[in-house]
Amino acid sequence: MRRIYLWGTPEQYGNYRRAVEAAGGTVQFRGNPAECWALLLPGGGDLEPWRYGEENTQSGNLDPERDQMELFLLDWFLSRKKPVLGICRGIQVINVYFGGTLVQDVPDHAAIGRQDRIHGIRNIGSPLTEACGSPDMVNSAHHQALDRLGTGLRVVQWAEDGVPEGICHERFPVWGVQWHPERFRGEAGKRLIAAFLTDH
Repeated sequence: MRRIYLWGTPEQYGNYRRAVEAAGGTVQFRGNPAECWALLLPGGGDLEPWRYGEENTQSGNLDPERDQMELFLLDWFLSRKKPVLGICRGIQVINVYFGGTLVQDVPDHAAIGRQDRIHGIRNIGSPLTEACGSPDMVNSAHHQALDRLGTGLRVVQWAEDGVPEGICHERFPVWGVQWHPERFRGEAGKRLIAAFLTDH
């Protein structure tokens, strides 16, 4: 059973734990990552804009300690060429780590009340899109998005309005999605989590 590292608590990220366990893996929350096979960067609040060279114009729910730890962990796992999956905020952490920037507010992508939006998506061929079956629809619950792309990253999924929804890295085993596979009701989410637990 492959162990996935997630910096947080079971109370915060129960849906991620359940999704990983349903796919045959297990989640370790905090502690020593040395025995973990891969890193999962989950959704959450915004990154501090200074980390990508901008002033704060529309970023909120900031958590400097989390930013610092997730960027440190990303560096730790990449230095060992271990797989990384970023979800929602996680794709943004990946982009910033590789020198990219973020749009601090995008319209029509945030959740409506507590319900995810569902929208169309287009895909190009890549290991990530093959893993999740090149879905036509995904869910959405974010107000920020990738802007300038980080070094080595390639966009492989887009929303209908052009917002990047999925990325891969050219050299590292890194995937990122702006949507939420851990709670998406379609098969794409289950397939993506299962693929993440295998070599890629």
